[in-house]
Amino acid sequence: MKNILILFALVTFNLKVSAQEKIITTSDGVDLYVKVAGQGTPLLYIHGGPGSGSYWFEKLVGSFMEQNFTVVYLDQRGVGRSTSASNQDYSLDRLTLDFEEVRKALGFENWLTLGHSFGGILQMGYAEKFPAAQKGMIMLNCTINLPESACESWIPKAAEFVGEEYTCEGDTVAMPQRMGEFGGKLREKDIFWKMGSRNPGTFARLDEISAEIENFNYDYSRYALNYSEYWENFKPFASDMKMPVLYFYGTTDFMVGPDHYQGLQFPNLMLWENKGGHVPFIEDKEDLKKAILAYTKKYNF
Repeated sequence: MKNILILFALVTFNLKVSAQEKIITTSDGVDLYVKVAGQGTPLLYIHGGPGSGSYWFEKLVGSFMEQNFTVVYLDQRGVGRSTSASNQDYSLDRLTLDFEEVRKALGFENWLTLGHSFGGILQMGYAEKFPAAQKGMIMLNCTINLPESACESWIPKAAEFVGEEYTCEGDTVAMPQRMGEFGGKLREKDIFWKMGSRNPGTFARLDEISAEIENFNYDYSRYALNYSEYWENFKPFASDMKMPVLYFYGTTDFMVGPDHYQGLQFPNLMLWENKGGHVPFIEDKEDLKKAILAYTKKYNF
């Protein structure tokens, strides 16, 4: 029994020390923060926001993920612990090239990606440009059509919560500006949490975790939504993507839209309905784990 305990301790120790934090410098000189931890199929976490960073994902579900995958936590350029682009290049082409340069620097032939929220746009852009790099996509509460999410859910639902009516038809104000306007109204009333949570403290918890990082870099969030390519409808491209896809969506996720899953034409698609909102990492963790394990079992990852 003693020998078994010693062996278990050694295995646990080796798993812990195998985690590596490093800086990978891109071809245009941006220093990207990367942490690699866990065992199994490599998986890149593609955070949303834009600009939310990878730290709270690691802290909230990292232990589970690392038991099943070799997880690559990446703070995208201009985010968190990564540096900014000196030329302010935060285009979709540049972000996807960053992912590819990180993959090659780490020596992975290919990997899974797991995107959250806005991260779905980045996954789709990556799959278009580097189709062989992703052997599978896990999409958690992801938008792949920002105008649809904004016009059919985000803005009208925010308007409803603040007691107004809204339709995108005929609106001459740019969508990012309109979203910012209603986001401000929600925060004034202290009800922004209703957009994707059943608990007023859920989004605040994410902010608390991010605040643990000193000098958190927010540059990417300032620029991203000004790029027109992020507002492209990526749904039509899904039919060309042959890799297995898990699409996990929330029936009360008004940030992406509870009906956003409709019209997805991935050939190898596993749909997973969750009765929650936008942040399953906190509010629906067990259902999230169940979905991911079902996906890995079905597709043998």
